[in-house]
Amino acid sequence: MGGAYETDVIIIGAGPVGLFAVFELGLLGIKAQLIDILDKPGGQCAELYPEKPILDIPAIKSITGQQLTEQLIEQISPFDPEFHLNEMAVSLEKKDDERWKIETDMGTSITAPVICIAAGGGSFQPKKPPIPDIEQFEDKTLFYSVRKRDMFRNKNIVIAGGGDSALDWTNNLASIAEKVTLIHRRPDFRAAPDSVEKMHTLTAEGKVDFHVAQITGLEGTNGQISAVKTTSADHGDREIPCNMMLAFFGLTMKLGPIAEFGLDLTENRIAVDTEKFESSVPSIFCIGDMAHYPGKLKLILSGFHEAALMAHGAFHYVFPDKKLKFQHTTSSRSLQAQISGK
Repeated sequence: MGGAYETDVIIIGAGPVGLFAVFELGLLGIKAQLIDILDKPGGQCAELYPEKPILDIPAIKSITGQQLTEQLIEQISPFDPEFHLNEMAVSLEKKDDERWKIETDMGTSITAPVICIAAGGGSFQPKKPPIPDIEQFEDKTLFYSVRKRDMFRNKNIVIAGGGDSALDWTNNLASIAEKVTLIHRRPDFRAAPDSVEKMHTLTAEGKVDFHVAQITGLEGTNGQISAVKTTSADHGDREIPCNMMLAFFGLTMKLGPIAEFGLDLTENRIAVDTEKFESSVPSIFCIGDMAHYPGKLKLILSGFHEAALMAHGAFHYVFPDKKLKFQHTTSSRSLQAQISGK
């Protein structure tokens, strides 16, 4: 995180459409870097339904969101994309040389002649629990994601939630924290079975405490949590001492800082043409669910089509003095060599 980078195309969003855009750009000799607020590629597919079958990818009868993500990452690996994960694009600036400079909330800056927005329905934002005065603790001792694992070392941590993120970080932090307490409102989970089993093993070993309870409030002053207040049918009201808290109550999608980029918006989506999927601002393109045009269908396969045309539109900004020669991967030996990495 942090640092200054240069590339040909900055892709905002590392979901399936953003990932496939790397492939289409790569076929044309265009390098890309991707920014995503999530801690891994895959977007909605990987975060919201990793095990849910997707049935409308051409020639693939059924594939899960996680499998699709893994295969796309393998497909684009010959083009060496650089990922900036756990980061949100917060500012956009046009430089004197006509290139764009994007900065993220983690201090990263990336400069490129082309931007491609492939952010699905927007940036994923954490759902906040309905706890009074929660804002005073946010980003101080209460967090909605883990950006630096080591900041939780030797801490007394309460983790709230019942999905994959809550279980994964319960298991992951148990080895470095002074104490980890997992709180969920019911005894069953939405997480992977092996993660749940590992948590129960750590509980049996005394390395994790697990409570079935509802969180009702926080104790503490000046942003420092001292205890989490809970209530349950078995134990009534009680306070669980801690000095750090992670809350995983799911994600919602908001347009976020992209709304401030000066693009024409229609119902919080970006208006584009259907020739190149270029926005109202030259050299800024938009593909996937956030793109708006007559007849738009919010389908992954539509986004793949949009990525191919976007790449051809981007070529003229990246290589203004070159002529684009269209080639088929089935017959072009140079493309086949690129894809195979040979």
